[in-house]
Amino acid sequence: MVIPVTPAGPGGESRLVAEKLWPPAPRTVGRARRFLVRQLAAWELTQLTDSAELIVSELVTNAITHAHPPYGHLIATRLERLESGVRIEVHDAGATRPERRRAAEDEESGRGLGLVDALTGGQWGVSCRSGPGKAVWALCTEPVP
Repeated sequence: MVIPVTPAGPGGESRLVAEKLWPPAPRTVGRARRFLVRQLAAWELTQLTDSAELIVSELVTNAITHAHPPYGHLIATRLERLESGVRIEVHDAGATRPERRRAAEDEESGRGLGLVDALTGGQWGVSCRSGPGKAVWALCTEPVP
């Protein structure tokens, strides 16, 4: 587990980031969840665990299932500590951008991004990255009172 402290961001605040590379395999989903849970505990954000676990599970599962990275390319998770929570990113080498869709009642899949959307209040998206592929990100924050 790598937990670098990045240089000060805008306004002089420091940012804490944890990153890890994973093989594009089904067992990665559980490993990524455990990595996230340990990091949230280290950052004293355990109140976000349930939502953040579901978010990372859905994003990593999508990367494994739909991204079809070229042989030898790994999936990466990047967690950034924010003032009010955590930014979760999943990087993959696939060119296809995920889109939220409405699954039919009898479909067994297709609800993941709907869950991510609900858990983040719509604060998720897709970004370009250096190299092939994309980064799918989501903000998991504490509710505003």
